[in-house]
Amino acid sequence: MIQSIGVLTSGGDSPGMNAAIRAVVRRALDVGLKVYGIYGGYEGLVQGEDQIRPLDWNDVGGIIQKGGTFLGTARSESFRRVEGRRRAVRNLLEFGIQALVVIGGDGSLMGAHILSTEWAGHVKAVLEEKEGPSAGDRDVPPLQVIGLPGSIDNDLSGTDMSLGADTSLNRIIGAMDNLSSTAASHHRTFIVETMGRHCGYLALAATLAGGASWALIPEEELDMRWHHKMVETIQKAREIGLPHQMVVLAEGARHPDGLVLGCDDVKKILSERLGIDVRVTVLGHVQRGGPPSAFDRILATRLGVAAVDILLNEPDVVHRHMIGLINNRIAATPLLEVVEKSQEIAKEIEAGNYARALDLRGESFKNTLSLVKTLTQIIPAAEPVDDGITVILTGGGDAPGMNAAVSVAARCLMNQGVPVYGSEDGFHGLVNGNLIPLSWQELVQWVNRPGSDIGTARFKFEEEQFKDVAENIAKHKIKGIVAIGGWGTYLEIARLTALRDRFESLNIPIVLVPASIDNNLPCSEYSIGADTALNNIIEAIDKIRHTAGATRRAFIIEVMGRRCGFLALASAIASGAEKAYLPEEGITLAELNTDVEELKKSFECGKRMVIFVRNEESSRHYTTDFIRNLLEEESHDEFEVRTAVLGHLQRGGYPTAFDRIIASRMGAAAAFRLHEAMKDRNAAVTVLGLQGRGVTALPLAEALREMDMNNGRPKSQWFMHLRNSAESMARRGPKCGL
Repeated sequence: MIQSIGVLTSGGDSPGMNAAIRAVVRRALDVGLKVYGIYGGYEGLVQGEDQIRPLDWNDVGGIIQKGGTFLGTARSESFRRVEGRRRAVRNLLEFGIQALVVIGGDGSLMGAHILSTEWAGHVKAVLEEKEGPSAGDRDVPPLQVIGLPGSIDNDLSGTDMSLGADTSLNRIIGAMDNLSSTAASHHRTFIVETMGRHCGYLALAATLAGGASWALIPEEELDMRWHHKMVETIQKAREIGLPHQMVVLAEGARHPDGLVLGCDDVKKILSERLGIDVRVTVLGHVQRGGPPSAFDRILATRLGVAAVDILLNEPDVVHRHMIGLINNRIAATPLLEVVEKSQEIAKEIEAGNYARALDLRGESFKNTLSLVKTLTQIIPAAEPVDDGITVILTGGGDAPGMNAAVSVAARCLMNQGVPVYGSEDGFHGLVNGNLIPLSWQELVQWVNRPGSDIGTARFKFEEEQFKDVAENIAKHKIKGIVAIGGWGTYLEIARLTALRDRFESLNIPIVLVPASIDNNLPCSEYSIGADTALNNIIEAIDKIRHTAGATRRAFIIEVMGRRCGFLALASAIASGAEKAYLPEEGITLAELNTDVEELKKSFECGKRMVIFVRNEESSRHYTTDFIRNLLEEESHDEFEVRTAVLGHLQRGGYPTAFDRIIASRMGAAAAFRLHEAMKDRNAAVTVLGLQGRGVTALPLAEALREMDMNNGRPKSQWFMHLRNSAESMARRGPKCGL
């Protein structure tokens, strides 16, 4: 049975590494293991001595929101040699480390695999040096090795997302949003270079999320006239009056002859052929810096906890695995398989086998590339057909990413010759016949906008309004509807379609797209807007934590979510909060009494600040103010109590990259499904969702059966499985008495 583990970070740093270290350390301490931090990556493992130190609970406090890695990272030449690895083994034996958790990219994971496979031979050699030849005859327990994917390029096999990729993508689109302002002011074209020597994920996703005009990635083979097509696209965009254009270039993109394509090459082509002002922005290491996003903090926590658990729960297995996230579920893949598949793509690109490299990236990557090609067209591929229209509406509370969903759904429909109108202010537009014609050029600029430009509102049909909707559908020849919204939108569509026997015109296909910061919709693990709201919450909590040095304080943060605890639980994990009150569990007086005692002990143990996150509907009577009054009464002036009700701050701001991308994917899926249904004269009502990395579709009736109708949330919610991990991270630690 393993008694101690070591953790190190290696290779290039990535946001989320600190959160992963924290998760490994706290989970290990929580289950009684001793933990060593190895400073400076593999070089620290080779050097030993003070580069390997025990870590306790407080050593990893206050680091979840910090970028980089406090353990440090370095590339080690000495570890590449047999003598260096033997010194590393000697140090592991000296400190009694039986398992190693390595956080890094393919080179780091390969190093872990090699060390594990050579372990027995090195151990015997070390024992023979110390005790003589006979010592080498002993049985040698294997070195257990678990890898965690740390790479902003998102280029590792065995996981859908690697640590740091989401944060880096947010850095890129944030820069692109900022550049759009200056580019529009001067009518300039910008070239933005992203990282990604052998992987175009960042550039491709940034093009989709940032509304860029062109993308150049390593996996796509360029034909000999690629630059003519790019020039023509930029020129047409300028002629029709688009205020700016942006080309996103991955650092590993290639000329048709296989040579690396640089920013200066692209700038020269555009400047000379169009005679325009072209500027270059190389984002460089800005992409690695700053606090990790909510997604990366939660991913790091999930992977770190799983790394310790797999070591404990499978003691008889020799572990040489990487823990990744596949279809939103934890999965273990052999290290060698991860490295070989990851490096195979790079080899295929170097050899010029681009089609093979694209195949290895998978269907999701290829579908995104296809969608980007559609959306970067200057005009639709098909002329509009005068055979009726489709309508897109956004209903209920606004959610960041709604505009992106409208933009992509509308353009994908237009690209197939279908005229598209927006329903002004949600269902009000259908009732009153207020329909707004949408144009391709206008929609290009909607991808990064907050809220909904066609308007949205909470709405409940009056009985007489159903007839108005039916008449307007017939009058305007509406052949299909895409409805983007939350639970209220789903219910009103269900009421509307239940009257099809009375109103013939209601027999048209309808596709529902989940958009709600509450993340409480059926058939979907994520709703459009929830990630932005979550990031808004943790940014607010991070700022609150900056006051920790002032005095001992307890903060109660109230967040939205209605009867769904996603925002409360996820923000508690991502911010390092000590407690989350959820509507799924409610609040009891006994629980509050325990929390008061835990709070007192936390401050006695030296904490300066404690954060409780409370969902707005976690209890009818134990309100945020009630809990504050209770804590103040019991504090006896030993600590202060403050509250922060974040309110509509959670809805505000530009949508995150995650929300823009899922909005784009679901918007495109809605358009294609609606168009097929219109061609087939199929009046189905379909609900889209995001399950893992794929967009799924279910009939509305089946989706409604998945809901707890009384509470307005799914009967089964995947994130509730994170409850145990959240509690494990939030305990006071062994020194305070668990």
